[in-house]
Amino acid sequence: MAQNPVRWFEIYVQDTARAKQFYEGVFQVTLQRLNAPGLEMWAFPMQRDQMGSAGAIVRMEGVPSGGNSVVVYFASADCATEEAQAEKLGGKIHKRKMSIGEYGYISLVYDPDGNMIGIHSMQ
Repeated sequence: MAQNPVRWFEIYVQDTARAKQFYEGVFQVTLQRLNAPGLEMWAFPMQRDQMGSAGAIVRMEGVPSGGNSVVVYFASADCATEEAQAEKLGGKIHKRKMSIGEYGYISLVYDPDGNMIGIHSMQ
């Protein structure tokens, strides 16, 4: 495979205003509204010519949030920073910053809709 295996991710939510406030606050970014028929989508900042995956929070009628088996990991300089922000913005901590050996550190948190997300850093 010549490309990264992950090209896009979607985090399904029920309350887009709450989810938008959570993700923008935790990661200090501004989400951008995408025009997609039948969906309410807010995309994370992306650069089409750069490495990595892009994605969005999504509200679609009939698609529940939380309880999914996919964990999206966001890049970070120090995952403890975003972990603390998540807690302040209505998220819950599943696993506080922990070492994964030579691969760095991760934190696992739940957003206010019950979706588990990961945060990864090398320090």
